[in-house]
Amino acid sequence: MTNYILFISGGEVVLVMLLALLFFGSKAIPDIAKTMGKGLREFKKATNEIKREINDHTSDIKKDINDVSSSVTKETNDIKKGITDHFED
Repeated sequence: MTNYILFISGGEVVLVMLLALLFFGSKAIPDIAKTMGKGLREFKKATNEIKREINDHTSDIKKDINDVSSSVTKETNDIKKGITDHFED
């Protein structure tokens, strides 16, 4: 079984690296990698910011739903207890 990274085999990865070295030169590749790293870091930061904003805005809704759920559960348990007490007497 051959290991593939993103549907690319090891030989293809080496070929792409050699082509990048030929096109950009050995001095430009670190700058390109640094720029790509910064871009990925900014993308991850923006994604985390969006997740945080969604969680902040939906926390009140979650709290309200939990409150309603607990009150419904309490009322249901009270009704069950009332019914069992009524039939036990």
